[in-house]
Amino acid sequence: MQLGAFSLSLTVKDIAASAAFYEKLGFTRFGGDIAQNWLILRNGDTVIGLFQGMFEKNMLTFNPGWNQDAEALDSFTDVRELQRELKARGTQFVSEADEGTTGPASFVVVDPDGNPVLVDQHV
Repeated sequence: MQLGAFSLSLTVKDIAASAAFYEKLGFTRFGGDIAQNWLILRNGDTVIGLFQGMFEKNMLTFNPGWNQDAEALDSFTDVRELQRELKARGTQFVSEADEGTTGPASFVVVDPDGNPVLVDQHV
């Protein structure tokens, strides 16, 4: 199962302070909008997202259809197909992608320790 590009989405209290901290660790801004309380940073192939006031918990994030540079892939498994495969394996969902749509969509599952996993397709 190919889930796409991976990043860690962090829930932060003060996005400016968090951005400054991670920039000291060598991360650079890659995307997002600090005025909208979200930033994407990277250090080599490592990608993290900083989100203030958007999520309750830190979560693992996968982006079908993207490589680690957030560039669209020519071929990938659509998020709805991934969802169907996981349902067939008995996975429980917190939220689901609308099976009647195409293009961008997402779903959320939770691992046995309560960690949310977001599969978020942007293409």
